[in-house]
Amino acid sequence: MSKERARRREARQAQLEAERDARLRRVARRERRRALVRRLTPRLRRGRTGRLVRHTRGERAAIVLLTGLALVAIWSFVDDLALRLALVVLLLLVLPAIVVIALDRRT
Repeated sequence: MSKERARRREARQAQLEAERDARLRRVARRERRRALVRRLTPRLRRGRTGRLVRHTRGERAAIVLLTGLALVAIWSFVDDLALRLALVVLLLLVLPAIVVIALDRRT
């Protein structure tokens, strides 16, 4: 009788160990798969990115407002259409340099 119980206990323990090994293999496979997915998916940057990040909302508003005022002044005080267009194009070409000179914080 005790030999029979010992044999059953051995079989039960062997089965439990086989199930434990299978579970560990599944968990390890799942972890490897998750690590691969984490490595391959791009990380999203939080917050603002790009060129406009350098300036605060107020600075961007000031840039737009002052550019609009300059355009209104050009169209109000200059009579010749060709000169108006030339000044608008010149303003738009020089505007990035003006912004960098006025608002750059690298000093």
